[in-house]
Order: sequence, then structure tokens, then C-alpha cells
Amino acid sequence: MSSAKQLILSSLRRSLRREQPSAEVRALLEQRLAAPQANLVPQRAQLPHAEQLDLMERMLKELSASVVRLPSEAAVPQAVADYLKGENLPPKLRMAPRDDLRALPWQSQPLLEVEEGIAEAEDATSLTGAFAGIAETGTVMMASGPEAPVTLNFLPENHIVVLRASQIIGTYEEAWQRLRAAQGRGVMPRAVNMITGPSRTGDIEQTILLGAHGPRRLHVLLVDDRDAVRTGD
Repeated sequence: MSSAKQLILSSLRRSLRREQPSAEVRALLEQRLAAPQANLVPQRAQLPHAEQLDLMERMLKELSASVVRLPSEAAVPQAVADYLKGENLPPKLRMAPRDDLRALPWQSQPLLEVEEGIAEAEDATSLTGAFAGIAETGTVMMASGPEAPVTLNFLPENHIVVLRASQIIGTYEEAWQRLRAAQGRGVMPRAVNMITGPSRTGDIEQTILLGAHGPRRLHVLLVDDRDAVRTGD
């Protein structure tokens, strides 16, 4: 721990009149951190995986998001082009710099302009992957990193998410377990964003306004990769 951080924490402890935890308390905390236990898990999402996919789609639509199911990853570029055309949006994307997204057959859509990197002010539409989809609330879990710039989640008015069936789980507790397993002990992303539908607010005269703090539209491409997962492809 840096000396500056130690100084800040020491000042906070003094102001809160808190002492350093005893060795016994520290050992108990370390034990809990090493083996975190889930709290109550809602029964609504304790379903077979196929039903979790249906629940995820239903919850997303109830939250004003749009969903298209695709039979394979190869269908993503066509689905993206169809969405942009249907919404009368420019055929241009700011895409997350991920190998799996790069590998998609974008050459099948020669009129679609795809650029990688962080979102810019003029970008109308972003395309990202996701870390997980949480069926109980229709929430998309995003873990930041070099391949997942946070700006893509919030700056463009239109957010397209490629979400694979194998990434759908039932509950938040499962999502955090999966993230801990992927990152390793004591390591977390700089940011974890939970996206539940398009950005909205009802602060102004209790009228729902979309796009208040982020994208006005959330479009999820739900890719069925279950056969690929079973066969190891």
C-alpha cells in the first residue's frame, strides 16, 4: 500500500474513531473474503438454462430494450445492419476492440463502417460484448478493461450488445461468482456496470424520459452458442 493511501486511511480511521482490527477479526474477514457466501437467491431465476434465456429476453423487453435471437455469431453483422437500417441510423459503428468481435464476418456488409476504440462525441452507435446476462432482472453485466472501454456503454445514444447464450445466468450472486473466478483472487476490473434497459429518468414531472444519462436505445443480439459450448468449438 502506498504511503499516501496509508495516510488517507489513517486519517479516516481517526475521524471515525476506529482502530485497526485485531488479528482475530482480520483472520475472520480474510476467511469470509476467501469463501464468499451468497445471500438469499430469488426463486424466479432458479430455472433450467433454456427458461433463463426466455426470462432474460422477456425482462429486457419489459425494460424497453429490444432483443433479436440469432442462431450463430456469423449472423451478427447482418443483424446489426438490419437494426441500423430499421432505426434510420447511419451505417457506422464504434466497436469494442475485442478479438471475438473482430472475427465476425463484417466483410459481408460492405456498406457498414466499423471502427474500434473508445467512444467519441460524434458516435451514434456502439457495439460491445458483455461479461454476463442476469436473467432475474434482464441486466447486462459489463466488466471494464482494454477490450471493454466504459465509454462505449454510455456515450453513444444507441448501444448494441452481443450477448451469448452461454453467458446467461440466473442471479446476481452467480454473476459475481463468475467474475471472481475469471479475475482471480484479489483482482477486480476498474469498473463493473450493471445495465438494466436504456437510460431513463422520471425526475421531471414524473414523466419517463429515455436517454437521460446514457443510451436512448439498448439492442441485444442474443446469440445461441450452446452447441458450440457443448462440442468445444
